[in-house]
Formats: sequence, structure tokens, C-alpha cells
Amino acid sequence: MKKAILISLLALFVTAAYSQNDQLTGQKVPSVEVKTLDGTTFNTADISNDGKPVIICFWATWCKPCIKEHDAINDEYEDWVEETGVKLYSVSIDNSRSSSRVQPFVNGKGWEFNFLLDVNGDFKRAMGVNVPPHTFILNGKNEIVWQHVGYLDGDEEEYIEIVKKIENGEEIK
Repeated sequence: MKKAILISLLALFVTAAYSQNDQLTGQKVPSVEVKTLDGTTFNTADISNDGKPVIICFWATWCKPCIKEHDAINDEYEDWVEETGVKLYSVSIDNSRSSSRVQPFVNGKGWEFNFLLDVNGDFKRAMGVNVPPHTFILNGKNEIVWQHVGYLDGDEEEYIEIVKKIENGEEIK
């Protein structure tokens, strides 16, 4: 009985996360000030890629699925960039106590993405992110066209397929 209640609550939480974020589809990325790994202030409204698609991944150093997702994307990222020109922004939601671990963690992993630090969680809240990993894909006009919560092995293949559809002018469902 307790297990059934827990599963029902989890399903409700995930459904709420999706429905809350559906309103972002077609919208531009909100304007929030975050930091880059070198401490420079960066406005999220400036996320762009010269008319090419953008992937935004919210993650944390303590999130095992996030790390698996980043490792899987990193294995393919160079090919993705060559093939589609996509750019990935990885947004750490580590708080002020754990954010100092982000840069050494990233360096140790050898990840080659654009990293942003959302220490206060302002960007996370503006994007309706409840649990990481949460991935958004933007079209060439910087509009949110697709999103996904969680990570299972192989999800990264769906990300690049969405990017290719954008590049080909296909509708995203």
C-alpha cells in the first residue's frame, strides 16, 4: 500500500513538472543573471548560437543521472557540433556550499560544454526546473521547443534527433 502511494505521488510530481513547464514551449529563455565558471556574470537571455539549436541541461554534482547524462553527451558532443552546429549550456544548480566543487569536477571529467552556475536557483525557478537532470532544446530563434526530465541510457540520442529535426525545419512534438 505504501509503495503504491509513493509511486502515485511520484507520478503526480512528474506530471506536475511537465505541465508546469509546457507553458514555456515557444517562449524565449528568461533573463536571469548567473555566473560562468570563471566568475563572470552572464545573462541567460544571451544564450544563443547564431541561428543554430541550443541544448540547456540543468544538473548538479551530487546527481548521478546528471553525471551519466553529461558523460554520454560528452562522448558524442564533438560529432554533434560538427554535424549540426548545436551548442550545449550546462547549468549547475549546486548551491553556494557545493558550487566550489563544480569547476574541479568538470575539469576532472573533461567535459567541453559551456558551463553556468545558478547558485541561487533563480534560473532554475524561472525555467520551472524541479529535479535534475532537466534538459531543454531551443530552436535557432532561441525559443524553447522541447524538454525532458530525468535521464535513462540512450536519452542523448533523442536529444540529437530533436536537434536534427530543428535543423531540417521539421515540427517538434
